[in-house]
Amino acid sequence: MIEPKYFQLAVAAAKRGKDTWTNPQVGAVIVKDHQVLAVGYHHQYGHHHAEIDALEQLDDINQAKGATMYVTLEPCSHYGKTPPCAKRLTEVGISQVMIGQLDPNPIVSGKGVAILKDHGINVEVLGESQGLNEAYNFYYQHGRPLVTLKYAMSLDGKINGGKKERTMLTQTAAQRDAQQLRSRQQVILVGEHTLSIDNPRLTVRTSTMVFPPIRAALVRSVDEVNPESHLLDWSAPTWIFSETAATKQLPENVRVFVSPHWTPSAIVHQLADEGIQSLLVEGGSHLQAAFIAADLVDKAVMYIAPMMLGGTGLPAAMGLPATSQIQFEKPVITTLGPDIRVSTRRA
Repeated sequence: MIEPKYFQLAVAAAKRGKDTWTNPQVGAVIVKDHQVLAVGYHHQYGHHHAEIDALEQLDDINQAKGATMYVTLEPCSHYGKTPPCAKRLTEVGISQVMIGQLDPNPIVSGKGVAILKDHGINVEVLGESQGLNEAYNFYYQHGRPLVTLKYAMSLDGKINGGKKERTMLTQTAAQRDAQQLRSRQQVILVGEHTLSIDNPRLTVRTSTMVFPPIRAALVRSVDEVNPESHLLDWSAPTWIFSETAATKQLPENVRVFVSPHWTPSAIVHQLADEGIQSLLVEGGSHLQAAFIAADLVDKAVMYIAPMMLGGTGLPAAMGLPATSQIQFEKPVITTLGPDIRVSTRRA
């Protein structure tokens, strides 16, 4: 039987992995004679997986013989950046492996369990992710990235004032929360209007990341992007979806995807082909409306500031009409200083 306290310890360890990029967050705990011998987790993309990290915490590898490992995700079965964890567990004499969930990645799914069982290891699968790796699971279940729509707005539903300049709406606590939201994404996308008016950096400024989110913009022509744009600096990789190819020299960290007609569906499929598991659509209003109209919004996060802009202020998600309503679950409402955060997921 899986003992919840050990599994929860593994879940807590998994959440410590902040820079796993397209790899999942995984935690592992080694238990023997009702004593926790070691706790490990996947620290960073390309580094040891959680199972190996836990084994390396042992004072003596022989302690693994006859021990039970609790691991939040099925041990891998293939050679990638690291050798297969399932094989290593058989070599060190682990006798039981309690797994949170099977890996949805078809390269692994069920194969890690098969290796363990073929070597006489008792395996139990809880079938519970405990909220870990939402985008990773979604990507392998649906074949595309998880799309989150995010914006800040006034009480009267405006995301910007009437002037062609950026309107600051939220305060420090909400801005910090938005940075945390960014840190959990692999691509952050804005449209041409937001790029020219706001000149956003689209970086995570609250922490240093080895694998920061890719900054992306949808434009008519990449040649028309202001050369002083923050997206063309070296703060993070930049992808530009343009209707025309570049004729000017661009920084090496900038990659251009060319198509005569980029739609939300085309962008999402391109990202899926690149192995991207999560996309944050930050703005602007017309891009938000396009993703809603394309029925490509899986989660939504809104920050509401206690002010009204009125007049000719730009409303959220104004543009293409949606062909059908997207139903969401009951929202979670959080107060952040003077602002309110409203988050929900597709029903």
